[in-house]
Amino acid sequence: MVTDKTDTLFKDVPGEFLVARDIYRDPDIFDWEMQYIFESTWNLVGLESQIPAPNDYFTAHIGRVPVIVTRDAQGSLSCLINSCTHKGATIAHKSQGNARTFVCQYHGWAFSPSGKNILIRDESVGQYNAQFHKLDHDLRRVPRFESYRGFLFASLNENVPSLVEHLGDQARMLDLIVDQSPDGVECIPGNGNFTYKGNWKFQLENGVDPYHFQGSHPSYIQILQKRSDKGSVYSKFKSSELERGSFSFANGHSAIWGPAPTESTHPLYLAKDDLVKRVGATRAKWMMYVRNITVFPNAQFAENASLQMRIWRPLAPDLTEMRTFCIAPVGESAAARKIRIRQYEEFFNPTGLATPDDIVNYEDCQRGMAAHPIRWQQGAARGETVKNVHPDHPSTREAGVNPLSTVVGPFNLGDETIMHNTYRHWRHLIMQGLARGERAGETKDA
Repeated sequence: MVTDKTDTLFKDVPGEFLVARDIYRDPDIFDWEMQYIFESTWNLVGLESQIPAPNDYFTAHIGRVPVIVTRDAQGSLSCLINSCTHKGATIAHKSQGNARTFVCQYHGWAFSPSGKNILIRDESVGQYNAQFHKLDHDLRRVPRFESYRGFLFASLNENVPSLVEHLGDQARMLDLIVDQSPDGVECIPGNGNFTYKGNWKFQLENGVDPYHFQGSHPSYIQILQKRSDKGSVYSKFKSSELERGSFSFANGHSAIWGPAPTESTHPLYLAKDDLVKRVGATRAKWMMYVRNITVFPNAQFAENASLQMRIWRPLAPDLTEMRTFCIAPVGESAAARKIRIRQYEEFFNPTGLATPDDIVNYEDCQRGMAAHPIRWQQGAARGETVKNVHPDHPSTREAGVNPLSTVVGPFNLGDETIMHNTYRHWRHLIMQGLARGERAGETKDA
């Protein structure tokens, strides 16, 4: 029985949490992830600001399912399955654009931005019978589609819990992004799109893994060191004064945080006084912290050198597509925007100083997964002796959150226990799906 595998993927007992390497390499497990995680819960698909004008659209995926996110002439948003109801062809091929109609290039069926079928080419001479005319020819809507403060989420599962329930306390971390401007945030034009030859969970883990920073990104640290006029920035990264922390939230979400080694390089620093007046000193401090957050299962926001939104799509157990966007507060000064873009290019871009390091690591790990005699990873143990399962730390009160667990310590502690609750939720969704025994998003008359 394939379901027997679920009992062999983790060792989860007090004082020991081990992950089986099969979760990175087993095709059956990958299929479960697609059905019971990506295609059964909420996915971040993008931002409202990506489609500001009537008839704007962008394309995305929910697991394996292609979708179009549209704004119609009246300004209403829709999330539609990108598959013509006639023969199944995708009808939107660009990553984004503006279109008053979507026309299938195969047979010419046409649809409005809200998904309504507005033309069946040569219908009058098609000799269709009455039964055909009873069918719904419109594009299929994704069952659940909601916005949280401009962040657009969609789910193929109509019975998924509410988006607010899904986000939980992670919403407070998203608020720290949105509230950097009274008008919210926007995507700076242009984005990255690339694939790496590795499992999607390497990105999931790495985004909230400070342990890898010093070992993986020495070139970036050396450049910061050369630029510093006050001695070694590297020593500031190691300073015990720079207390760092992690939050592990319900539903697989997580966050890491801590003060930046050099606050004055943050794009928000140019408007710090105004920011403090508007949101208060405590929230302004948190906005200028280094903060990486994971919105389970498919997205991360990384705010250190700049602010990046990452959305990934698993393509195979050993292949992942990444889309990356530079995010910025609406209305920030030209000087701040210039700093933000230059730092984004330098650190985050696929041609930057950090992303190539990470991709090499993911692919190196995937190659190592060919060592089938090795069953268990040992990568979830750092922080175990200081993990607070019922946290009552000043950071939780300042951030207004109640995480399932937190770890606070010096930067080089590099907490790994942050992944425990993420993988518990991962296992919960798969077990729930296997018990349900059906593919998400399917209906008898679809």
